[in-house]
This record gives sequence, C-alpha cells and structure tokens, in this order.
Amino acid sequence: MIETGIPKLDEFLEGGIPRGNNLLYYIQPGVDGEVFGMQTIYAALKNGETGVVIASSSSPNNIRDQFQQFGWNIRLFKDKLIFVDAYNSLIGAPSSEKYVVSDPASISDLDKTIIDAMKELPPSTIVFVSLSTIMDLCGEKETIEAITRWNRYACQYNHVSVFNFTAWPYSQDTLDSLKKDLFNAVISIGGIADRVIFGQYFWVLKSDWIKETRRFMLKSDWAKEIKRSMLFKVLRPGGVRLFVPKILVTGPSQAGKSTLVRALSAQAVAVDWLGTTVALDHGHVDYKGFNAEVFGTPDQERFDHIIKLLSSEAMGVFLVVDSTNPRDFARANQMLDITKSYGLPYIVIANKQDLDGALSPEEIRKMFNLPKDIPVIPSVAKDKSGVFEAFEVLIDKITGGL
Repeated sequence: MIETGIPKLDEFLEGGIPRGNNLLYYIQPGVDGEVFGMQTIYAALKNGETGVVIASSSSPNNIRDQFQQFGWNIRLFKDKLIFVDAYNSLIGAPSSEKYVVSDPASISDLDKTIIDAMKELPPSTIVFVSLSTIMDLCGEKETIEAITRWNRYACQYNHVSVFNFTAWPYSQDTLDSLKKDLFNAVISIGGIADRVIFGQYFWVLKSDWIKETRRFMLKSDWAKEIKRSMLFKVLRPGGVRLFVPKILVTGPSQAGKSTLVRALSAQAVAVDWLGTTVALDHGHVDYKGFNAEVFGTPDQERFDHIIKLLSSEAMGVFLVVDSTNPRDFARANQMLDITKSYGLPYIVIANKQDLDGALSPEEIRKMFNLPKDIPVIPSVAKDKSGVFEAFEVLIDKITGGL
C-alpha cells in the first residue's frame, strides 16, 4: 500500500492505495486542493518510493519551489523525484528534465512521453499535478481516452497513479466519467461556502478496495458516499492539516481548565481576574496532523449562557475535574449537562492525579455514573501529562462520528 500522507485519509482507505491502482482528487473550484497530490508524492518519497510528477500547469522548478514552501525538503530525494515536463515547451522555455513533452497541447506527444516513463521507471507513485490543465489543452474526449491508457499501463508496471482534477464546468458526461468509471478511488475535496469559501473538507466518494464502498457499488448507486468526512486547512509550511474549528473545555472552578488549554496549545490567551477566568481561554493546537481551536469557559453560573452558546458551535468537549475535590462534581455534572444537550462527543479529564487523595478514573466514573463508552483520562495538566492522550481520544470520538 502507498500512503497518501493526508491525515486520516489513509485510515479511511484501509492503509493507502494498493500498487497498480489509481486515485483521483476531485477538487471543487476555489478550494486549495492541488496540495493533496503534492503531499501524496512527498509521503511516497519519505517512504523510499520513486515519485514522478507530471508537470502540466507550472514548470518543474516552480513546483520544486512549492514543495519548499510547504516545508518539504525534496533535495533529500533528488535521485528519487522525476519530472515529466509538460509545461516549458508550451511557453518556449528550455528544459533540463529527463522527460520532456515536445508539444503539451498534443495528446499523442503527452501520451507517448508518459507511457515511456512508465515503462522505463521502477514501480513509482505518479502524480498528475493538474489533470484539468491537460483537459483544457488537449480536449475532454481525448484526455478521457488517455486516462484509460495511463491507468492500464500504470497497473501493468505496478505504479500508483494519482490525479489532481479541478471540476470546472466541463460536460456532465466528462464529470460523471471521472467520478464513476475511470478511477479505483475518488476523494472529493470541497468547500463550505456562502458568498466565499470559509471551510474546506474532503471525503471518500468511492474506493474499489474498501468493503463499504464495494457494497455501495454493488447496489449500483455510485453516488452514495462513505459517511466519513474531514474538515481541513492548508498550512505553509505544513501542508494539509485536519481542522477542528472548536473544542470546548469546561469544568468547575480551579479544576485546571486554563492549565489544560495552555498545555495543549502552542499559543494561548486567557482573560482572568485574580487568577480566575472571567471570560474565555483560547488556544490553538497543532498536533499529529490536526489543527484545533480550543476554548475554555468561565465557571461561574452567571456565565452558563456562554457555555450554551459555545456548545452549539463546538465539535467536542473536555470536562475537566479536580480529582481531589469531589465536592465540585455536582457543578461539573451541571456543566456537562449543558453541553450534552447538544449531543456533542465528550470525555472527562481527571486532573491533579499527582496530588494526595486524588480519586482514580474509575472512582470518578462511578461518581458521575458515566456510560462505559465515555473515557475518563487521568491527567496532570501542569506537567502536560495525559493532555495529548486526551486530545487524541477526543479527536477519535469526533472523527468517528463524521
């Protein structure tokens, strides 16, 4: 299996892309999606694979610069990274690449160069940076026919081929063929938009090697998707990061909410008065391919309406309790009830486990009468002990429901 390098996507694809198979990143116009193909080839290079870039929308040197902008040092893999230059001839510029398409607007010239590379190179991960550019230059029908040949040769020579495609208003037959017929897997990359795109997501539209999608295909309903999608943002440097817009941190006074936010966050801001939070804690988490914004709530009852407001917009909740102070558990339960009324995934963080008299997670579970599927994570937030373990558990609960 060849990993895509996209957080969570390899898990959704049950390990990545099998050799000899192909995958399409189907990108909504206006969404920053071309990075998906670049991140996939960089993941292959890091795993010792040969990577081949079909450069049709920009020069190979410009694409090399883009890798550097994302913080990916491709100089380490210069003997493993091959470019098929299908751009410089178009603008009359010289090329020093091994494979050069003499006329990028000619599907036959492009076809011959790509197939020659497939025959000569060892099993590789081949990324078409912009299939839509090829289609614009060579025509829809001609490109569709060529894709069939490229996929056949890639399978024959044990390559993995990956295509970035921006879904401009081509004919409906072309768009349907791309989503339905031509590829083993299709990853839809879209935006949540009103007048502008303010959120981006990806989800698995189809995959031949995943049992769940095979069941959908057997029902002859290719439009049914796996009900798992992920919000993402693109960082420079960094590439694709999964994005959780809001995680709520709540709990009684002095339980350690602000300490937890600071422990999780590269950057954190708190508004307090004499050591007590009177507004919001806010932090930004960047951990294992995830970006998340965390918000700590004030604990005074007069601010419960803020908890209700934030809960309606959050994707998950940390309930922080002081393991040495069961007197405050009633208030903790009250605060939890406010958030649970919105059906959010949540976990309980049993903080201050280093202190004498700290109740164990199981004792706290019994006192809260929590279901077995609700994790209680031991923590010493001031030492960052248990905080990232708790973050991973909550992220799993959030993404498992998407």
